[in-house]
Amino acid sequence: MSEDKRTILSVSQLTGEIKRVLENSFPRLWVQGEISNLTVHSSGHLYFSLKDAGSQVRCVMFRSYAKDLMLMPQDGMQVVVQGDVTVFDRAGQYQLSVQQLQVAGSGELAQAFERLKKKLADEGLFDAEFKQELPAYPKSIGIVTSPTGAAIRDIVKVARRRWPGIELILCPVPVQGVGAAEKIARAVDDLNQYGKVDLLIVGRGGGSAEDLWAFNEEILARAIFNSKIPVISAVGHEVDFTISDLVADLRAPTPSAAAELAVPDVREIRSNLSDLAQRIISSINDMLDSAEVRLSSLQRSYGLNRLQDMLSQKSQQLDWAGTSLNNKINDRVGSYNNRLQGQAIALKALDPKNTLKRGYSICRDQNGRVVVSSKALDKGKLITAEFHAGKAQMTVEETMP
Repeated sequence: MSEDKRTILSVSQLTGEIKRVLENSFPRLWVQGEISNLTVHSSGHLYFSLKDAGSQVRCVMFRSYAKDLMLMPQDGMQVVVQGDVTVFDRAGQYQLSVQQLQVAGSGELAQAFERLKKKLADEGLFDAEFKQELPAYPKSIGIVTSPTGAAIRDIVKVARRRWPGIELILCPVPVQGVGAAEKIARAVDDLNQYGKVDLLIVGRGGGSAEDLWAFNEEILARAIFNSKIPVISAVGHEVDFTISDLVADLRAPTPSAAAELAVPDVREIRSNLSDLAQRIISSINDMLDSAEVRLSSLQRSYGLNRLQDMLSQKSQQLDWAGTSLNNKINDRVGSYNNRLQGQAIALKALDPKNTLKRGYSICRDQNGRVVVSSKALDKGKLITAEFHAGKAQMTVEETMP
């Protein structure tokens, strides 16, 4: 072929021709493969490869589609994508422009769930020793959920009904889709930084496994684990279990149940206080009745009666002892009187005047001394003789031995 008959295309022309042929030859199609080399660009676009055992193809999912994803794809995840075959001119490579991305069956989600569950369990994030005790009477609760969902309405309604004075602080977040887990995790961190709430409720209403997937992502699990404020997880319905439920300090089967677990019921508290007051009054009455019975029994008891009997006997003994003492005193006094009378009689018998009655007389010299011997008298001396009745002065005429 001569050079004048050759058709020479530029790279752009060639790429453009290939682009035209490819993009017109393939209708929109579904492709299944394993995700690898996933990149989330700051623009929100997702770039990744789909591969199988024999080949791979580059894929792009623009932000306008990616924002509707229920869960963030991960490397190693088996997915089915719907897209168009396009050519990226600048790289000269064909790619799939993905509009929809679905996990390849529920088994893949379950496997992803189990992989993360095992990883976090091995690190101890679910261990009971890290569970924080919920405050019995919280003053303020931080709620991380959608501001427009049924969950926030249920939580507010139940919490206000049970504990009217509770302060509820909503931290609004998207609860599904790409980026939701990051925003929920950031809200948990923000409320911890705020520090003026006693408890957190993190959750949303029910939905499909894909809808709830944000609560199965690692970033949120670690934010809940690292929270210094106790966290109640309330995701979906009772049958829905997420990683957030496992790592939270307490799992509530529903958002309404979370509110019931978070605050006490004021009516129940009042009823309990009333019952307690009645029990206290009843106990006091029982104690008084029991004391009265014991007192009556004590009054009738042998010991107390014995005491009274003992007092009576002692009193009687005291009377007897008094009488005995008086008798003894009287006897002693009588005895002394008798002895005294005897001695008085004896003394009376010795009275010289009584002797004088019998005819005796007492002779005294001029000095008044009793003369007991004639030798003491001299002739011519005056002496005085005392008789029972009267005295006489006499002169000594003669003495005789």
